[in-house]
Amino acid sequence: MNRKQLMRHRLSIIGAICSSILTFSAFGGDWPQYLGPHRNSTSDQKGILRTWPANGPEVLWTAPVSRGFGGPVVKDGRVYILDRDDKVGDNLRCLDLASGKELWHFAYDAPGTVMFPGSRSVPTVDGNRVYSCGHNGDLYCIDIDTHKPIWNKNIWTDFGGSPPGASTQQIPLAARFPFWAITQCPLVYGDLVIVASQAPEAGVVAYDKLTGNVKWKTPSLGYVGYVSPTIVKIDGQDHVVMVTPSTNPFMRSRPDEFKFGSIVGIAPLTGEILWKYEKWECHISVAPAVDVGENKVLVVGGYELGATMIKVEKQADGHYNTTELFTTKEFGDHTKPPIQYKGHFYAQYGTNSRRDGLVCMTMDGKILWKTKRSPDFNKGSMILADDLILATDGAQTLYLIEPDPSGFKPIASAKVLAEGGTGSENDPMASRIGGTTQNWAPIALADGKLLVRDQTTLKCLLVTGVRN
Repeated sequence: MNRKQLMRHRLSIIGAICSSILTFSAFGGDWPQYLGPHRNSTSDQKGILRTWPANGPEVLWTAPVSRGFGGPVVKDGRVYILDRDDKVGDNLRCLDLASGKELWHFAYDAPGTVMFPGSRSVPTVDGNRVYSCGHNGDLYCIDIDTHKPIWNKNIWTDFGGSPPGASTQQIPLAARFPFWAITQCPLVYGDLVIVASQAPEAGVVAYDKLTGNVKWKTPSLGYVGYVSPTIVKIDGQDHVVMVTPSTNPFMRSRPDEFKFGSIVGIAPLTGEILWKYEKWECHISVAPAVDVGENKVLVVGGYELGATMIKVEKQADGHYNTTELFTTKEFGDHTKPPIQYKGHFYAQYGTNSRRDGLVCMTMDGKILWKTKRSPDFNKGSMILADDLILATDGAQTLYLIEPDPSGFKPIASAKVLAEGGTGSENDPMASRIGGTTQNWAPIALADGKLLVRDQTTLKCLLVTGVRN
């Protein structure tokens, strides 16, 4: 090979590498856990289409799902979703991302129903294992090659909680099965899988991810809620942060009972409780904490109770203090953490009594704008990708939004989901509270494809200009 041929060969190799890098950058990889690769509703995806056809993004495929609120994850071209039939149990399904064809499933008995029936949580994929926690607290580690369980535990009954369906007359309030079942999205951290048991004998529990052996557990941290643990950096160190609710006025042991909830920082390798903020008020907490940076943590809730930001500081003696920076009732989110982008937060603040829609807030708690009901956003899902927000509104519409502190800037929108609120046949109150459309499940973005679901169908939408 002469010098000129050698140069051409080297240039072709460099070109192939650059093409590979650009392709990876354009597609943005996997969505292997709740809230995405960084567990913060943010994707590395590039090349998001800024214009849509009249009917919205192209639908690549659809797949039937049972009713519920469990969202999908994606790893290595496979989609995993924990589906559910209340009369039978949970069903972990694996679909092909390219076609939507079901490749395998693993189902197990876990009957029972609650208000707003159906699936609850989002699985986590790590290596050749997928972890899921079901409606009744069944935590499974499944081998994705054999499709069989490696181990399983029950995060509720293993730690003093009463099983679903048990009579509550003689059961202490703390041991009663959660009113809206168990909603836990497993957090894999190194060799551990971490969940919030919230049972009488354990608040947060860490299992060996390969064997299921308990490596550590905290004492009970307070009332039962629906928050999954997350990781926050404090002075450059990882802390597991858990949020517990305040007293629910409709579910208390005596009329005058009231106790604030907590925001708790935990050492991820040992379970040591490092710090607590003990004035959080939200009686049904769902959204995980947000790592704001600079040792700041933001927690949001619904039910007109808003948001609180705290700062965590390490003292000279090694202990931590927490300081409340602000609390506001003008910003919150019922079902998920807000998106943080360029010094501002964006959240859907739709609750039982107020409809503030999509809301923008500064880092110091100043509200800049609200969409109210024009348009309405109520318990939908949002992803930040390519400096844009992809958002479902909790009902039927998908929006493409340019995040801007000066005002709401929609770029495109389309109805992509169907009506079909749950519970009307057995529990009219659920439909009265939740409306006829309860499309509140988390969405997922991987390889240029957006996965969204309603109460009957999982859809795969092409949201970039490049097919893969």
